[in-house]
Amino acid sequence: MEWTRYIDGYCERIDPGYWSEPINAVSNASFLIAAFVMWRRVRGRDLPLAMVLISILAAIGIGSYLFHTHATAWAAMADVVPIGGFILAYLFAVNRDFLGWPFWGALAGAAAFLPYAAAVAPVFAALPFFAISGFYWVLPVLILIYAFVLRERAPGTARGLAVGAAILIVSITLRSLDMPLCDRFPAGTHSLWHVFNGLMLGWMIEVYRRHMLEGAGAER
Repeated sequence: MEWTRYIDGYCERIDPGYWSEPINAVSNASFLIAAFVMWRRVRGRDLPLAMVLISILAAIGIGSYLFHTHATAWAAMADVVPIGGFILAYLFAVNRDFLGWPFWGALAGAAAFLPYAAAVAPVFAALPFFAISGFYWVLPVLILIYAFVLRERAPGTARGLAVGAAILIVSITLRSLDMPLCDRFPAGTHSLWHVFNGLMLGWMIEVYRRHMLEGAGAER
């Protein structure tokens, strides 16, 4: 891979300049704000995994900022790696603390996301509108599956997950509309993807926090 290769994939960007995507860049503050809010809500609690998720959430904001300013292949990696890390860490948390799986089972369940995504993403990629964000659509589907599984064991947590899935669906839709609506909205809609994603990821940590503090967490 040519790490300095220029990437132009968003409506707002018109040249390789550092500030060619000012709205997309600044809107990444939503991730940092969400991380700060959740840090204040979690600090002082014995929830180390929540703190890990909060740290990754902050890293998502930094990585996405780098991508929407530098717009290079290395910056793209800085963008996507923390996102992948958050997905796997949260799935581990759900498997271990919501479902009560043992450590290695929870780890294997998180790793199973990779073949799941590889199998399901092409289904969305084959659909005209969904193809733009084909990979991301696998996430609300999976969250809703977990919500369904937990509907009787932990109904409050299941509702929280369903709310998170709904926010994510709105977020992915806004991401997918960025280029199709570019002629009508030159600034694009990608910045709104950042805003709603910051809200959604912060909310998902809040769902985890509430589950654990309410004593619904399975014994480990």
